[in-house]
Amino acid sequence: MTEDITPEDHERVKLLGIVSKKGLKELNFEQLKRLQILVEKKDYSHNRKAHKSKMKLLAKINVAIYEIEEGREGI
Repeated sequence: MTEDITPEDHERVKLLGIVSKKGLKELNFEQLKRLQILVEKKDYSHNRKAHKSKMKLLAKINVAIYEIEEGREGI
């Protein structure tokens, strides 16, 4: 069974590519919120390592969003 690649998959991969090359600082607030939603939707429960990485990434995204909202910098 093959899954179709959705536009959301393309968007998630594009944003993750930016993050992996340049870091979370390169994304604006809207992009961070969108990436958070897209990563949360993706199911990695079949792969323990991938699920753990997902949780770590979501934590970093949450920190980045909080810092933008509070006007701080730390990432």
